[in-house]
Amino acid sequence: MENSYIPTNIDEYLRKRLMPVEGAIPQLPGIEMYGNSIPAGAVGGDLFEYINFQQRYDIDGRIQLALKRSQEYLEKLAVGASPRNSVDDHVNWLKSRPGFSPEKETAYREGRSSEQVRVAEDLRELRSTAGVLLVDAEGHGIIAAKIASTVHDTFQALMLSELDHRGKTTPELFERMNLRLAQSSTARNALGRSLTDGVQEIATMLYGEIRPSGNFRFVNFGHPPPLVYSAEFGRFVELDKSRMVQFLPLGLQIPEDHPDRKRYLSLDYRKRRVKSSDIAELTLMSTGDIFFLYTDGVYSGGDKEERSRLEKVMREHHQLSAKEICNTLLDYALKRDDELRQSGEQDRIDDKTVVIIKRH
Repeated sequence: MENSYIPTNIDEYLRKRLMPVEGAIPQLPGIEMYGNSIPAGAVGGDLFEYINFQQRYDIDGRIQLALKRSQEYLEKLAVGASPRNSVDDHVNWLKSRPGFSPEKETAYREGRSSEQVRVAEDLRELRSTAGVLLVDAEGHGIIAAKIASTVHDTFQALMLSELDHRGKTTPELFERMNLRLAQSSTARNALGRSLTDGVQEIATMLYGEIRPSGNFRFVNFGHPPPLVYSAEFGRFVELDKSRMVQFLPLGLQIPEDHPDRKRYLSLDYRKRRVKSSDIAELTLMSTGDIFFLYTDGVYSGGDKEERSRLEKVMREHHQLSAKEICNTLLDYALKRDDELRQSGEQDRIDDKTVVIIKRH
């Protein structure tokens, strides 16, 4: 305990909490990753995190548990014995219903057992998968940092549940995160707020998972989409944005079929919940190709001139390591901040995050 370090103030605590350590960078064959973040002030609202499944979670332990459950779920409960698991509990309920038959119990047990076999299979895929979470809370400073921290904590708690019950991330995780940042109408009324108070925790989020093949699957809530740099052609590739679904920032839009939709404020009701087809998919096709993830303090995703300038920086440095490319792009963004100060536009300066995923 003598070597433990306790931050001396809330700014320092949040800054350290929102920055991953290099030791957490996932090591995938053929893939190099590196990210870095620079707050506009003492602390900011940007967050990024590597999801190193092998390091953070006991994947093999979960696989063994799922296989054990798959066998236990098939075993019928002795007469008079207490339920051992949720399957036994549900079978007891089935027995209390009209029309119960032993065949119904067998079919149910087989179905639940096969679910656990699938969980084990999906968990095995995580041995060669790495995730990256990128969050940009509205504004910058301690309030934005607190919002980003809320997203981080919610994500990590839901991820534990996903791995235990599904063996992978599913669209339900992101819907729950979206609801977590939604403004409760009950809480608003209790606090005497009106619809015009504007008290809302708003954050954009991009979460993606990369495989050694260069395949990157991601979900996007209001975040600038990735840029893909082609080493062969020396430029950013034009993407078919119609294939990349982008939802509003977290908390702003509740699906109309959600049972709690009337308990939260929503700009309007989304027609449906997030589903698997909304998860976008991109692939690094060749050696040297790069995914460039960022927050709007680096690039807002719309200015063609700024994109050309970033493309030039990437073209001149794409052969460097992911870490060197990342820091070069951040240095460029900091120089642009100097230009904004000189032109009296310092209010446009924002927190900056860059994450580079490179195929080698």
